[in-house]
Amino acid sequence: MKITHCIFDMDGLLLDTERIYYEVTAEILGRYGKTYTWELRSLSLGLRQYDSADLLVRKTGIPMSVEELMKERNEKNIERFPTARPMPGVMRLIKHLKAHNIPMAVATSSSRDNFAIKSLNNQELFNMFDSITCGDDPNVKNGKPAPDLFLSAWKSMGNPPLDQCLVFEDAINGIRAAKNAGMHVVWVPDPNIALLNPGNNDADEIISSLEDFDPAKYELPPFCD
Repeated sequence: MKITHCIFDMDGLLLDTERIYYEVTAEILGRYGKTYTWELRSLSLGLRQYDSADLLVRKTGIPMSVEELMKERNEKNIERFPTARPMPGVMRLIKHLKAHNIPMAVATSSSRDNFAIKSLNNQELFNMFDSITCGDDPNVKNGKPAPDLFLSAWKSMGNPPLDQCLVFEDAINGIRAAKNAGMHVVWVPDPNIALLNPGNNDADEIISSLEDFDPAKYELPPFCD
């Protein structure tokens, strides 16, 4: 399979922000005697803010409105987002693809404002991308697992053949979105999420870290080291 363009999710894939989401959500749910289980995390990964908060309120029955949960989560998340750092293998892979002029885009369910905070201390990383698509961009009508986010990123790269686009994702909802867009996808799950979804065969490849990605498998320039 020949890949010419790459699209990357951000939270939990490029940056270690999922730990922040987990810490904050666990704190809030714990206040009401609820546990933020791995099953809940798996269901909410990749969703936009409202959809994630709505799911948590429905599944846990906590006495908060969706809007109240969104507001508290966002305020606490924003305080911690500046601590976000690249996940293992990210800088090596992105620098490699950039050096070989492979077009790259970020496609994140995060709002444009939250992206700005998360990327503030990671400018070296995000300056290497050709485009950034966020979940609240006007042309992203529906969140994952709808294909809107990835199709918007695809358009930003000049509408290359869909079967030559490779998406990197850590979330089940993201895998479905990429497949719904007609693209190939590499799944890089948290080990606990992978254990909950042993039968997920929608991804073209499953790896435990971007450190394990082999570009040559997709006819991308091979690593030299």
